[in-house]
Amino acid sequence: MIEIIKNIVEFTIHIDKHLSYIIQSFGSWSYGLLFLIIFAETGLVITPFLPGDSLLFAVGAFAAIGSLDPIWLLVTLIAAAVIGDSVNYALGKFLGEKAFEKYPGIFKKKYIDKTHKFYEKYGGKTIVIARFVPIVRTFAPFVAGVGKMSYRYFFTYNIVGGVLWVASFLLAGYFFGNMPLVKENFSIVIFIIIALSILPIAIEYWKHHARKGAGR
Repeated sequence: MIEIIKNIVEFTIHIDKHLSYIIQSFGSWSYGLLFLIIFAETGLVITPFLPGDSLLFAVGAFAAIGSLDPIWLLVTLIAAAVIGDSVNYALGKFLGEKAFEKYPGIFKKKYIDKTHKFYEKYGGKTIVIARFVPIVRTFAPFVAGVGKMSYRYFFTYNIVGGVLWVASFLLAGYFFGNMPLVKENFSIVIFIIIALSILPIAIEYWKHHARKGAGR
């Protein structure tokens, strides 16, 4: 597992080089591989560490230079995000809390607790907001399933969140990914995207510990 995570980190840091190789090697099958990555990151509770925001930004940059078709990307990756969340919701509904009790090493309770806090604060909009927050993005639909949220209600937010998330990062990559400053410092830009993505979690973590410290 550690080796897999190290490979994913390396892939994310040099995502432009790896995507170039994938597109050249697999051609139109690249859309299928990208679908699987986004689907797994949103649909499988055990893979919250897969690249999401950074991947969408990078493929948007490749679409801008004609290596990938932007319309096909939008359709394929929005479908992956929506289907992924739907599968995750179903897993939460049918597996429920048992998964956290039986496999605590894989299903971290601290992650589901953080997601519960998001629901307390934002309600159903959590499905939309969580799209832009790594880890919470993966656990939000699972928790919705555990809580037996109405699927019709969930699906509405799922579609809105999926469209906004995929479109915003794809378009950002499309319009800004090939600017000379960005292109020459692509790895740094990816780091910034990741840092901004996890900033809400870091702030909540700091607030939590500040409250605990104040309560002593």
